[in-house]
Amino acid sequence: MNDLTPGLSAEVESIVTDADTAARWGSGLVPVYSTPALVGLMESAAVQALAGQLAEGQTTVGGRIDVHHLAPTPVGMKVWARARLVEVRGRQLTFHIEASDEVEMIGQAIHERFIVDEARFMGKVRSKAK
Repeated sequence: MNDLTPGLSAEVESIVTDADTAARWGSGLVPVYSTPALVGLMESAAVQALAGQLAEGQTTVGGRIDVHHLAPTPVGMKVWARARLVEVRGRQLTFHIEASDEVEMIGQAIHERFIVDEARFMGKVRSKAK
């Protein structure tokens, strides 16, 4: 594994579409940016922060996310999330993530990811499918 140190960060952005809404996800009945879509954006930022930082054959998987969805965002508006690695404990990586739309902060999260050997991990997944 490469030397992962706190401070690694990345930002990802997206435009809210009908496919991202609470009504579409079933997480609510209103046509605004859904919490499940926000979580996906936040996790994507954490994954991007690690791009090029892991040893060959390694990847990360999400283990926990504590999200506060603070404000609604309408369809058509740009949203982005910025993840910053704040702690490394062995295979466990902890990120602080903030998300905003064009008007205000819309979410905050603490997110834990775990470094895994991709081939071994996928072997476990395949064994469940039998």
